[in-house]
Amino acid sequence: MSRHAVRLDAVTKRYGSGAGAVHALRGVTVDLPRGGLTAVMGPSGSGKSTFLQCAAGLDTPDSGSVHLGEAELSRMSETQLTEMRREKVGFIFQAFNLIPALTVADNVTLPLRLAGTRPDRAWLGEVITRVGLADRMHHRPSQLSGGQQQRVAIARALVTRPEVVFADEPTGALDMRTAAEVLGLLRQVVDATGQTVVMVTHDPVAASYADSVLFLAGGALVDEVRSASADTIQRRMATLGGHGRQEAVPC
Repeated sequence: MSRHAVRLDAVTKRYGSGAGAVHALRGVTVDLPRGGLTAVMGPSGSGKSTFLQCAAGLDTPDSGSVHLGEAELSRMSETQLTEMRREKVGFIFQAFNLIPALTVADNVTLPLRLAGTRPDRAWLGEVITRVGLADRMHHRPSQLSGGQQQRVAIARALVTRPEVVFADEPTGALDMRTAAEVLGLLRQVVDATGQTVVMVTHDPVAASYADSVLFLAGGALVDEVRSASADTIQRRMATLGGHGRQEAVPC
């Protein structure tokens, strides 16, 4: 088994062509280690979302390669990529993306049912307990707070035992106190289970929960800091200034 969970090697992604082309990623090379929480930050338009999409196999680079463990994504067919994402990748989004008509238990186990597999009851119970929802199994999303809904989304991401969980602004819709609880939960999951989490965020406080913070600007990887405080991260972000503002791509 490789030491890295995800590796990007000279990844370039461009949208459009000619003079109007937008360079979302410019030769990004980085290893994301197993069993850690990595945050990805940068100014608006710096390529954070494109980074996540390419790393997770949701988008294809124009050049360079992306490895998930030992597998090179560019060598996979669309069917193989779909299977890989279903079996080896978990996703957490700002909007929760829960099914309103389903209970907590059914929302959490939805990826397994879509894959045609039965849940491991012991693991499901551990995941549900770990995220603090053991007494909410039969509730529906409308009966839960925003923080509880995001906990359901985290459990759903973990239930397949993925190699990597990708989180896109997972606390963006939460108040500060609830966000801190969710971030603490992600940190606990990484520390207790060895799960790998890659989190895109604009919030220095959220990034301070990470083992490592990657900084993008203008589509390029410009810096990395480890075990940094929110103040340190905020100061580094400030030095990036207006980099990336000309890049009209998802942040």
